[in-house]
Amino acid sequence: MKKWAALVVALALTAGFLIVGCSDNGDDDNTKVGTLEFKANGEDFVRHGFVSKDGWSITFDHVYITLSNITAYQTDPPYDAHQGGQIDGKAEVKLDGIHTVDLAEGDETAAPIFVGDVRDAATGHYNSISWKMDKATSGPSAGYSLVMMGMAEKDSQVEDFTIKLDAVCGYSCGEYIGDERKGILSEGSTADLEMTFHFDHLFGDAGIPADDELNLGALGFEALLAMPEGGDPDMDMAELHLGHVGEGHCECD
Repeated sequence: MKKWAALVVALALTAGFLIVGCSDNGDDDNTKVGTLEFKANGEDFVRHGFVSKDGWSITFDHVYITLSNITAYQTDPPYDAHQGGQIDGKAEVKLDGIHTVDLAEGDETAAPIFVGDVRDAATGHYNSISWKMDKATSGPSAGYSLVMMGMAEKDSQVEDFTIKLDAVCGYSCGEYIGDERKGILSEGSTADLEMTFHFDHLFGDAGIPADDELNLGALGFEALLAMPEGGDPDMDMAELHLGHVGEGHCECD
């Protein structure tokens, strides 16, 4: 009986070690996750207003932009937007759906606009992002990718304007460039990535020289106002460089 009892105890202990071993291996396979937020920013040009290259003082009531296929990547080596091409990420996180946001929402101190989040994103450094400037399927900007509404004034002339563009562009961008690094996600924490839109690249900026490269490439307020609804079919969004990541550049396809 003692031999049988000893054998039972030995088998029980062995089984216990096997169970613990299996549990440890399972924990090693679990991916550490956190929450990755996606935000859109029209910067001070949208929130504060500015003077276009052709001398119009512009303030915005609404700037509706529609975004889809929003995807964050962990890339090694880092993606170079100047070289272009497809982003090859060792990990990626996609925000589902089509999202229309108003970049002019809030007062002059408003934070970038929250677009959406993914709460089970694998940890790591998300140093690239891509998205599509897409046509809205519903709401105040239905049928258009960008709708800008506001008031412009020059030499006592006042224009209440609505400019609607239906241009579609897929942006591929590297790491955010700004006062802080973004997209560094640790376990159980929250990190964010920003899609930045430089509206001075559309309207120009009277605060810099007229022969500055930005102003030479920008359309100006009067040219945008004179466009047919939907925009000039010959307008090249790639040349206008609207989409950025902070001050970092993007390729527009």
